[in-house]
Amino acid sequence: MSKAVEGVTEKIEECARKEFKSKGYVEASLRTIAMEAGTTTGSIYSRYGGKEGLFSALVEPAAREFTEIFEDVQKKFHAMESEMQTESLDEYSRNGMIQLVEYMYNHFEEFNLLVNCSHGTKFQNFVEHLVDIETDYTYKYMEAVGLKFKEGRPLTKDFMHIMNTALFESFFEVVRHNMSKEEAMEYIDLLEKYHSAGWNIIYGECCSIND
Repeated sequence: MSKAVEGVTEKIEECARKEFKSKGYVEASLRTIAMEAGTTTGSIYSRYGGKEGLFSALVEPAAREFTEIFEDVQKKFHAMESEMQTESLDEYSRNGMIQLVEYMYNHFEEFNLLVNCSHGTKFQNFVEHLVDIETDYTYKYMEAVGLKFKEGRPLTKDFMHIMNTALFESFFEVVRHNMSKEEAMEYIDLLEKYHSAGWNIIYGECCSIND
């Protein structure tokens, strides 16, 4: 059995980041990654099982932890009494966004790959998964505070999904535009205010409070 060479895994992942960032997942070449890392494609297959396994090793921990942080923010908010949810919704949403931006910028290389280079992998649906979570919790919020749809008003789950897709696609624009953390914080603050104001109008026009 051949002995593992120290530092090869680190070199493979360094070269893989460069290749995926340059070409995207689909066009990236394991042969190129192996050559740049001074190893063989067989060595990559033995460690990662293939190209998608290698990509997953680079991004999956950050994607999982980001999602866990997001879900934890949601769960803590929905554990509050309904009156507190109504009073603190905007502030809590803003603080949650800041928490997510902080994490994202501490793992910016991983999110650059997730947002810009993941087409062709299971991670191409990363944003869609976040949208689904947000949409489910939007319904839970409406139930908790007693909001119900007015008859004939077009506030459907599909509409909520579209609105939340717009939010998260806009959120990750800070990565696509390679903004500094300071720029991103300013942008996300404005985005959250814009999004919250829109929902407040929609809740007022399309919903009523249960008696």
